[in-house]
Amino acid sequence: MEITYVVIITIITYICGAITKCFVDKVPSKYIPIQNVIIGIIAGLICYFTKIEPNLLQALVLCLVASMGAGGIADLSKLKEGE
Repeated sequence: MEITYVVIITIITYICGAITKCFVDKVPSKYIPIQNVIIGIIAGLICYFTKIEPNLLQALVLCLVASMGAGGIADLSKLKEGE
């Protein structure tokens, strides 16, 4: 079950990233956490409506934590490269 959340979040992140790259030239980094929250909410809804997670609140929380955690890890890797 847990790997399913990761796969869904990865696919949605890829789609949102591709849309952002195509239609928006430069997104300020201050809006990336908002994008991560949107990704978490969409992934949570998908997990709930596809019956991967029977509880809506738990699906939303799990996907929000995962998407925000992934964003934090990406920021840490960029910080490490900048040193």
